[in-house]
Amino acid sequence: MKLNSANINVMVKACRKASKTLIRDFGEIENLQVSLKGPGDFVTNSDKKVEKILIDELLKARPSYSILSEEIGEINNDDSFKWIIDPIDGTSNFLHGIPHFAISVGLEHNKEIICGIIYDPIKDEMFTAEKGNGSYLNNQRMRVSSRSKLEDCMIFSGGPKREAKNRELALKEYYKFSIKVLTPIRKLGSASLDMAYVAAGRCDGFWQRNLNYWDIAAGIILVKEAGGFVTDFNGENEYIQNKTILATNAKINKEMIEVLK
Repeated sequence: MKLNSANINVMVKACRKASKTLIRDFGEIENLQVSLKGPGDFVTNSDKKVEKILIDELLKARPSYSILSEEIGEINNDDSFKWIIDPIDGTSNFLHGIPHFAISVGLEHNKEIICGIIYDPIKDEMFTAEKGNGSYLNNQRMRVSSRSKLEDCMIFSGGPKREAKNRELALKEYYKFSIKVLTPIRKLGSASLDMAYVAAGRCDGFWQRNLNYWDIAAGIILVKEAGGFVTDFNGENEYIQNKTILATNAKINKEMIEVLK
């Protein structure tokens, strides 16, 4: 079985088309690493090229929908439907030639994410989800893990950036989790893929501060449709407003909230 609704098909087509540019540009990164100029400008241009392809394809198929995207900001049309786009989530990985980054596209209807795609073009892994119809990885149904003891779990996180205002608090949270789990905490550098991996059962929980909406939009529906929980650090649904997100399987959410308290 696979998801093949009209909206999902539009998103898949857009991601596939944009990924061709991304894969080609990623192949040039190794050469750019040794240049005097460095790859920073190149990556910015890659972001913009991928974003333009995504927006062109999505607007062609759904000209009335609004758009929120990392690079260009907002395109305001019909506000009841809105695409939420991150053209390259994991830009620093991309910049350093590390093959772990993704295109992330979510579709919001009346302020609720109803569809999401996170596409890892290097591994050719397409994570998709639609409200009420489940989560899938390359057309295979995904479920969150069933581990129930936090100490046995694989936990992901990210950040904090050097200039983060609550840097010390984030480091304290990292320390508190590090003494709770047997396996060292992973920081892989792409929040969207972190959430996709929770949905796929590859890891059991993920927490992070100060993420933008486009970093997490698609991941929200992926985790929920795979049977997991998405909350803020207090167990509420204010994760967009207060920029604290916690994504877990169905069994460790409360225990992770206790650690974060």
